[in-house]
Amino acid sequence: MSETRILTLVGSLRAGSINRRLAEAAARTAPAGVDIALYEGLAEIPFYNEDLDVPGAVPAQAEALRAAVAAADAVLVVTPEYNGTLPAVLKNAIDWASRPYGTGALKDKPVAVVSASISPNAAAWAHGDVVKAIGVAGGAVVESASARFAGIGERFGQTHPAEDAEALTQLGATVHELVAAANGTLISA
Repeated sequence: MSETRILTLVGSLRAGSINRRLAEAAARTAPAGVDIALYEGLAEIPFYNEDLDVPGAVPAQAEALRAAVAAADAVLVVTPEYNGTLPAVLKNAIDWASRPYGTGALKDKPVAVVSASISPNAAAWAHGDVVKAIGVAGGAVVESASARFAGIGERFGQTHPAEDAEALTQLGATVHELVAAANGTLISA
């Protein structure tokens, strides 16, 4: 069996982001035969503009994102909540990966969403907006692979999520479900 490739898109650009650390912890839960890579470079992708999305002239950063999504067997999205919704950088990545409409790199790709916030709502609004945007973009959201983390400032302010057994269990379950969906072995409830 070939290796399963999961591409992770993190909605926070901050180097010390807890959302980024959750993505790193998720990567540590990958079983043998699964490669989880964090996509670097979301900040360099220009805002989606159909005038820029012209065959042969698509910005290199957007082409690189599309190629990375296309090469992945599944996508893991880790999102904070900014002003009650998903970060613009993440929405922009979804927009670029969704094009050309109907055949974009996200088309039918299994996607899991992990949301995290300092608030008690665990970034529920951002989570819902990512699920909606991925669905409209043609991605296959794996709801059973969802994970939500609340109060992350207190919970992970002094320790890495990889040092939190409960977080690792949740993230491991997310990865397991996403791998099953990518390999066509997910059993619906």
